[in-house]
Amino acid sequence: MKKRLFQTLNKLNKLVLPSLYRKDPSKLSKFEQALTGYRYWVLLKSLE
Repeated sequence: MKKRLFQTLNKLNKLVLPSLYRKDPSKLSKFEQALTGYRYWVLLKSLE
C-alpha cells in the first residue's frame, strides 16, 4: 500500500512540480535544493 501511495505521489510530482535537472545543483536556491531532495526521496520510496 505504501508503494502505491508513493507511486501516485511521484506521478503527481511530475505533473505539478518544476523539473530542475538541467540546472547546476550548486547554483540552486535552498528552496530548489529542498524540492529536488523531496522529489528524489519520493522516487526512491516508490521504487522500493
